[in-house]
Amino acid sequence: MHYPRLVIAGTHSGAGKTTFTLALLASLQRRGRRVQAFKVGPDFIDPGHHTLITGRPSRNLDGWMLGRDLNRQIFCRAAADADLSIVEGMMGLFDGSSPTNEIGSTAELAKQLQVPVLLVIDGSAMARSAAAMVLGYTRFDPNLRVAGVLFNRISGDGHYRLLKEAIESATDIPVLGYLKPDAAVSIPDRHLGIMTAIEQGSSAIYENLARSASETVDLDRVEAIAHTANEMEGEPTRKHGFSSTSAAEVGEIRVGVAYDPAFCFYYSENLELLRAAGAELIYFSPLQDHALPNVDLLYLGGGYPEVHARKLADNVAMRRAIGAFAAGGGAIYAECGGLMYLTQSILDGGGRSHEMVGVFPATAVMRPSGLTIGYRTVELTRPCLLGENGLTAKGHEFHYSSLTATGALDYACRVTNAQGDVKGSDGLVSGNTLALYTHLHFASEPRMAETLVAAARKTTRRLPHVQGKQHDTADRS
Repeated sequence: MHYPRLVIAGTHSGAGKTTFTLALLASLQRRGRRVQAFKVGPDFIDPGHHTLITGRPSRNLDGWMLGRDLNRQIFCRAAADADLSIVEGMMGLFDGSSPTNEIGSTAELAKQLQVPVLLVIDGSAMARSAAAMVLGYTRFDPNLRVAGVLFNRISGDGHYRLLKEAIESATDIPVLGYLKPDAAVSIPDRHLGIMTAIEQGSSAIYENLARSASETVDLDRVEAIAHTANEMEGEPTRKHGFSSTSAAEVGEIRVGVAYDPAFCFYYSENLELLRAAGAELIYFSPLQDHALPNVDLLYLGGGYPEVHARKLADNVAMRRAIGAFAAGGGAIYAECGGLMYLTQSILDGGGRSHEMVGVFPATAVMRPSGLTIGYRTVELTRPCLLGENGLTAKGHEFHYSSLTATGALDYACRVTNAQGDVKGSDGLVSGNTLALYTHLHFASEPRMAETLVAAARKTTRRLPHVQGKQHDTADRS
């Protein structure tokens, strides 16, 4: 198959990749195109905005966590019925897991998928120097195809024409348009990035971006470049580790997925691999709901529990319900924000303490200057909900909190970084509860999703269901 596709890359973080990606997604949607979005790297926030615009789950592609074959499998599966695919890069075009190689970079992913690159430049304080920048980015790796340039933060046509002339007189790279600085299309920042899509409450920003792009970007040429992408060589056919066993053959397990502004960080493949292993996903809100749905396993993803700590603390009924589920032997899997929620309390950046579920004897302490970030390989050092001793998977850490123990903590995993250096332990264990700071990508080891569902299946044979109101099972991911 032929997959029309583009990568939107930046010269550096903050150049305007996300702004342009959202503008192009919204513009193409207005043109009636079926657009599939992707995000390079482990980020959860940008894909949430992609999904809200397109109505299709955005997918993460990552050279370090997943590798070439899995990236191509995920891409082909998601893009098969789309008119065009837009891949948003991360950081600068050549930035990845190492200063000396391309692993994990947008450039690596673009070559894996044979995708033309549109380079986004912040042109607000530039003139002819933009041509030198473009020459450098296009010549740094001759195997990468930079097919066009887009300028961000350009105040008017005069400045834009100057930049366009400088680049097109010195290179054969076309300049395709620009976006003006505009507060109406700015998404507010917070400590882990821009605000999440679930907190937007309005599509006005996307509509404004589409209108702006239609005025100052050559959308016809953007689409034409996407259609110049070659057919993918050696197109993959395997479905990135999906089990061949159907849910009907093994008996369906109900998995309660926490989903609200406090817990909204999930990889689409994680949820789909759970489904493939026999899970029905039931969404609930620890912020809003006062009872658990009738489920066999709880999945508490990452997000911003520290931002919503007071409201989570005030929802005593839900905290007690989850605590009782854990105490009764129910299976719980949690990541990052979910881990924080399962501690005794969260100490926020203002020094205020908020009571949490209390499964683990620890306090999650917010440290504004204590960012933990990086790729992780997680190795199981004992049998647990994710599998047997020795099983490994890849993931990513990104948080400003740390744990202060108030009692003995038991861990099930050993963690190393992208360079293979030991970073300590992860995977707090208490009964049938397992909680990691690492966000694992199950496609890197699909047996973990299968083992999670199998563990819930064993547990549910001896546990009564926790009764509560029925919840909407629509995929809010």
